[in-house]
Order: sequence, then C-alpha cells, then structure tokens
Amino acid sequence: MDRDVRTVDDVLNLLDSLFAPDADRWTGGGADWWDGFYADRDKPVPFFVAKPDENLVSYVERGLIPAGGRALDLGCGPGRNSLYLASLGYDVDAVDLSPTAIAWAGERAGEAGAGNIRFTCGDAFKGAAPDGPYDLIYDSGCFHHLPPHRRVSYLALLERVLAPGGHFALTAFAAGEGGMGSELPDADFYKKGRLEGGLAYTEESLRAIFTDATKPNGPIGDGLTAIDLRRMRDEPAHSPAFGESFLWTALFRRA
Repeated sequence: MDRDVRTVDDVLNLLDSLFAPDADRWTGGGADWWDGFYADRDKPVPFFVAKPDENLVSYVERGLIPAGGRALDLGCGPGRNSLYLASLGYDVDAVDLSPTAIAWAGERAGEAGAGNIRFTCGDAFKGAAPDGPYDLIYDSGCFHHLPPHRRVSYLALLERVLAPGGHFALTAFAAGEGGMGSELPDADFYKKGRLEGGLAYTEESLRAIFTDATKPNGPIGDGLTAIDLRRMRDEPAHSPAFGESFLWTALFRRA
C-alpha cells in the first residue's frame, strides 16, 4: 500500500502516471517517441523547414521584443527559431527532450556558424533548463503537448527564469474552425489516459492561464500582460518564415 504523496511534485508525478506509458510526450519517458518523430528528416512535416515562426519575425520587425538579449527556446526541435534568435544577437539556450532533434539542431547551428546557442537535451521542467534570467522565453509547440496538471510546472518555470520586463511568447494548437488538437475538457484526458494528439486552446483560455496567473497569490505574482494574441498567418512555400493558421500565437510581457 503506497502512501507516499507528500509534496506538489509527488502529486504532479502521480498525475503523470495516470496516462498510458506510450502516451507520454512531456517527460524524459517520451524522448523515444520524439526521436522516432524526428528520425526521418524528409517527412512532410511543416515545421521541419529551417525557417523561423512568422509571428516571431513580426515581433522583432514591429519592435515588440528587443533584437538581442538572453533567450530560452523551449522544445526547440531542430532549432529553427533558435537559429533566428541567434542571428539577431541573442545568447540562446535551447532545450528539447529528443536527442535526435538536438543533434539535428546542432548540425544546423554548425552549418550556420552560430556559436551563441547552447543545446541541452532533457526535461526543461525538471532541471534541464538553465537558470535565468531570460529576456525572452519562446515556445513553438511545446505547451500544447503538456497535460493539464503540468501547466503548474510551466508557470513555475516562467516565474523562476523570466526576467522582470522580459517577454514570453508561444504558439499552440487553436480550438475552433481551422484549428488543430483536442477540445476535450481537461478532466477527460485523465479518463482516456491520452492527450489525443495535443490540447487545443482558445484565445480566452490562453489569456486566463497566463494573465489570471498573475493575480494576487498567482504563480507569477508581479504580472504578465498580453501584448499580442492572434492566429498564426499562413505562409506560402517561398516565404522566409513558417506559418500555419491552425496555431495561436501569443506574446506576453512580465512587469
């Protein structure tokens, strides 16, 4: 008989265990699945292209984020956004669960001569993310692969490493027409033991998660303010940027 739940981490780990082992995409146990996903570089996966997200480019061009500083790329995959940030002069820490993705990203960085990126393979929420503070935290497709309870870990990471005045930006599956991901209520994922390919979010839910979290007694006590929140723009094949409209894009600033 187990009675070993004593801490918040114990609760989070217990909730992790309610999912089928082969459904894991968010802990070190999911690394093998992601390795298989990234193994064939010729697969027609939209974000395998070596292009930055169009929203990230837009933030820079509109002056919404500084063109330089210290950045953390969460779930960096093959490193396309890390390379873009490095080209702007950012000092980049890039983290991913998959050794295969990290190896590919390292090759791209070598080819580009980008010496200002440090790639780390591991779980960003369990110590793999270096200490901050970061002027920018960027997440292109990591957040929607987390189960609901791991939002607690995510917000705790933002609280710990995002600098005062720093920016946090993400892309995530969009609920509704033309979107992607599962629109099941949070509780149903635990009943099914799977994330059904990833969680879809509405604009309202993203605002609630990241700005309501800044209310008194919230995990980010000094505040996140929404700066820009919209659907990603579709980008044609010849575009220098990546864009698919089934994603939300969001930019927040810490007080």
